[in-house]
Amino acid sequence: MPSTVSVSAATTAGSCLPDSAARPSTRPVGSCAIHQPNFLPRLSTLAKLYTADVWVVLDDVQFVRRDYQHRARLAALDDPQREQWLSVETHLPYGRATLIRDARLADPRRSARRLGQLPTQHYRASPYWQLLHASLEPVVRSLAESVGTAAVAEATTRALLNLLGWRGTIVRSSDLAASSDRSARLADLTTAVGADTYLCGTGGLRYLDHRPFAERQLNVHAFRPPTAAEDLWTGAARITALWALAAYGPSRVRAAFDGLRTA
Repeated sequence: MPSTVSVSAATTAGSCLPDSAARPSTRPVGSCAIHQPNFLPRLSTLAKLYTADVWVVLDDVQFVRRDYQHRARLAALDDPQREQWLSVETHLPYGRATLIRDARLADPRRSARRLGQLPTQHYRASPYWQLLHASLEPVVRSLAESVGTAAVAEATTRALLNLLGWRGTIVRSSDLAASSDRSARLADLTTAVGADTYLCGTGGLRYLDHRPFAERQLNVHAFRPPTAAEDLWTGAARITALWALAAYGPSRVRAAFDGLRTA
């Protein structure tokens, strides 16, 4: 029987930008995914978060400019091999040591314009564009007044999860007590939200030490989304999930994700 999470930092998926006030949740928890906030996340990342009951937003680790915290690859609707970066300019007040939660938008209004314009240019020919546009528009409107890069990245992910009908809980790691050791931290965060299973991506499996999980009687589930040369999963680990949502529609993507839950 899954345990119950009651964490003061938890929020349920809903609003466009993360709430400043905490909203506790008592949803039953089975699994959690622990992942940095990604701007317009890739399909593989979105699938892992959708599969989890709780997304722990890993916001108290170092910001990495080469990662996806402030940028996403947009792929052409008719040719996913044609890509263009969409980035939000980010200022790191503490240089390379800046934590994700402390990164700031350098020009919020310009970032709002880019988020409003570039996806429209790429996907307005899609029959599903009105659904996508309606999901992203509140984020665009709020972004012009935002300061935190992590909040914007989380908001874009939340918007896509909402579009797919995800009913999980979002918690931020900076609000939870956890070890500084990499694997022990993940086990601590899994325990803190009351989950019994940690969903680990293929990248994390290369370094994960299973001992802290065994000590806490936690399960580790390797999350491996399908790979395919041509179909919905094309470029799933590279390009934003917007491409699959525009090319195949939210219902098809949701069905694919639900299939991962039962696989």
